[in-house]
Amino acid sequence: MMRIIDRRFDSRNKSAVNRQRFMRRFRQQIRKAVAEAIQGRSIRDLDAGEQVSIPTKDLSEPSFQHGRGGVWEQVFSGNDQFATGDRVARPLGGGGGGAGKGKASQDGEHEDDFVFQLSRDEFLELFFDDLELPRLVRTQLATITDFKTRRAGFTSSGTPANINIVRSMRGALSRRLALGAPSQARLRELQRELDELGDQEAEEGEDGRKARTIRLEMERLRARIEQIPFIDSFDLRYNNRVREPRPTTQAVMFCVMDVSGSMDEERKATAKRFFMLLHLFLTRSYEHIELVFIRHHTVAKETDEDEFFHSRESGGTVVSSALVLMRDIIRERYGNGQWNIYGAQASDGDNWDNDSPVCRKLLGDEILPWCQYFAYIEITSSEPQNLWREYQKLAGEHDNFAMQRILTPGDIYPVFRELFRKATA
Repeated sequence: MMRIIDRRFDSRNKSAVNRQRFMRRFRQQIRKAVAEAIQGRSIRDLDAGEQVSIPTKDLSEPSFQHGRGGVWEQVFSGNDQFATGDRVARPLGGGGGGAGKGKASQDGEHEDDFVFQLSRDEFLELFFDDLELPRLVRTQLATITDFKTRRAGFTSSGTPANINIVRSMRGALSRRLALGAPSQARLRELQRELDELGDQEAEEGEDGRKARTIRLEMERLRARIEQIPFIDSFDLRYNNRVREPRPTTQAVMFCVMDVSGSMDEERKATAKRFFMLLHLFLTRSYEHIELVFIRHHTVAKETDEDEFFHSRESGGTVVSSALVLMRDIIRERYGNGQWNIYGAQASDGDNWDNDSPVCRKLLGDEILPWCQYFAYIEITSSEPQNLWREYQKLAGEHDNFAMQRILTPGDIYPVFRELFRKATA
């Protein structure tokens, strides 16, 4: 029998390397599992890991073993159906009838499935990869963290530029007072004794000698006090600054989606994925963010997230009803000047003709002045609709308004990048 011994030295990162090799090998299966997970995932849960299962049949590898060789026959114990020489019919569905019970599943519940956990970064990597995200932007979006520095008291070490002069001088003065206190107390005692003796230094006798001794001791004490350094290295105090995540900056994102009869499930799914990216982008810029979901057909309605994406209610199209509702919510809840207001509107652009000019006026006069940024996304593969033509009149008048068209799901991230790219100096 041949034996193979691996004598390579173990690597500290062997597990990480093996994990990456595994993910590269089964990338298609993992991407399929991630795509299925996204369909039922909440916007707020996008920035998290995911448990993925891969059927065992997809993990099978070639194996070598010694064959029996020759011709052989075997009757298993307990066989009451076949005798020596009988021909066994092939099982229906191929030759894998004895490989196991049931079919491989993608939900991780079957005992034969291989289940493992994707980290947040790995999940985002695969999510963005499906959107054909350029690697540079994908890496920045998945890892960017914003910090600010704040004062955190004082420290005994630091750079000269951070020296706190007042605190250092206060410490030096305290040290000089503490070290010189015994000598100062002794000086005061000797001065009282000298005052009691009077001017006896020039006279002979015991009083004169005692006066001269006191004066010599006082001179030594004053010299000792003078030798105390004015400032020492351990007196220095430096301003201490620590880095911490940017303090809570409030932001609200309005997600406005057209759910009229012309918006089919595919277009709604495209809008959902765009709103996922938008939410992920904002949660990396703000610690506290609120979401306001508005659905509209002929009537607009504020909903929760589940109803926003999964309700089957539909009807005609009057886009202005959604903008009126958004305006009223801004005035009622977010009009105190303490909120950064963002808006994203997704529609196929098909609107009642007389309503589109009303939408342009509402957006330009009553919504954009409140917003940090507002993006309109038209999801259609046909020619631009009347709402697009009216909104084009606003694009040149407001620098916080942008509009793009999404023709296919592959356009989602390029459009998102175009809408939210950093402004050049």
